[in-house]
Amino acid sequence: MAAPAPIRLVVGEEELLIERAIEQVVAEVRAGDPTAELRRVRASELTPADLAESLSPSLFAEGRVLVLLAAQEVGKELATAIVEQSADPAEGIVLVVVHSGGARNKALVDALRKAGAPVTTCNKITRMDERSDFVRAEARRVGGKITGDAIGALLEAVGSDLRELASATSQLVADTGGSVDERAVRRYHRGRAEATGFAVADKVVAGDRAGAIEALRWAQLLGTPSVLIADALADALRTLAKVGSAGRGDPNRLAGTLGMPPWKIRKAQQAVRGWGPEAIAEAFAAAAEVNADVKGAAADPDYALERAVLRILAARSRR
Repeated sequence: MAAPAPIRLVVGEEELLIERAIEQVVAEVRAGDPTAELRRVRASELTPADLAESLSPSLFAEGRVLVLLAAQEVGKELATAIVEQSADPAEGIVLVVVHSGGARNKALVDALRKAGAPVTTCNKITRMDERSDFVRAEARRVGGKITGDAIGALLEAVGSDLRELASATSQLVADTGGSVDERAVRRYHRGRAEATGFAVADKVVAGDRAGAIEALRWAQLLGTPSVLIADALADALRTLAKVGSAGRGDPNRLAGTLGMPPWKIRKAQQAVRGWGPEAIAEAFAAAAEVNADVKGAAADPDYALERAVLRILAARSRR
């Protein structure tokens, strides 16, 4: 097995991905030296002398992984020391430099890249399509696969936190034998998935009056914040408007143009058939009003939400 590269660069702000990148380096080092030590230190707390000591060989030449966190915070003197000392590390020692990826101290990143340090990019995952891609990749990573509809249901049930998404995906793959569909997600996340603002919004745009009211009451009973329900209603209507104006194209082709995953476009294409332009405009007005209501304009946010849901449903029925 080839010796691990003595210097690694991890760039980005997504904590889970950063942690995994560090774990991967440690695993590579311990494959050759199971007793190798892991040290983590905030880079700005070191001096050049401290760094030299941390990178020097121990008395018995044990392996070591030194992780410098938040390297973007270091001063010029220490940045220079990191580049110089990483060029000739002691045998068995691996230095991992973690940098946020911004403009601050970018010269350090550029210098390490130029020196040949392998780079792992851990950009923040913020967009819905990126989270969908993460879940799909996570399912593959643990030896399974997940359908597009199941990804949508899982995002509704779990939210945007990557650690929770990773854990839920791994559990679902294990419990289903490797193939995860929407039914499996709904079964394993019953209650939480059905009590989100997204579930309320889905029922509303589909014109399911009884289902929408039931989902709203469950969401309120289980403590879903009113602001999140109002935001979900607005997001569902924006999606309808965008998909409706784009026509009946292939969801896979429209995904890049509209900035949303194909499963979401496909779902909206089915729902938008029940809506006309005037109905969507009236629904938008109701969504804007309830957004203000739940942020303090109304004395009773729960009543304001129910009124908005009924108003949007009524607009759809008059298309």
